[in-house]
Amino acid sequence: MINRVVLTGRLTKDPELRTTQSGLSVVAFNLAVDRQYSNSQGKRDTDFISCVIWRKAAENFCNFTSKGSLVGIDGRIQTRSYENKNGQKVYVTEIVVDSFSLLESKKDRLANNNSSNESQAPDPFAESGDSIDISDDDLPF
Repeated sequence: MINRVVLTGRLTKDPELRTTQSGLSVVAFNLAVDRQYSNSQGKRDTDFISCVIWRKAAENFCNFTSKGSLVGIDGRIQTRSYENKNGQKVYVTEIVVDSFSLLESKKDRLANNNSSNESQAPDPFAESGDSIDISDDDLPF
């Protein structure tokens, strides 16, 4: 039988390291993965995939990733169920991560975030109606 999953996506929030009662490190996180094809409006839909990573890999994952980090994961699909507080059976499907790869440096991710934030910043001269007087001596060319 083959049960193999390889995904590339971005973390939806900062990972939080937890420890089980038996002392194992674990991180549960969601990975935002764009679909390959655009929808009828020309935009790509995104799937939010539940993932879990264990032991030393979980510790490393927490140390080197944060919200928005672009990561590649390799793992397997696993299903489980439990009863919630109301006595209802809840079914969970998640990716158990065997290994991960960081697909961009922290510096590159911060630069991408800054450039996207700058492009969304409002124009300080918009709607003022005033012309700007610049002499030819002020121009760099």
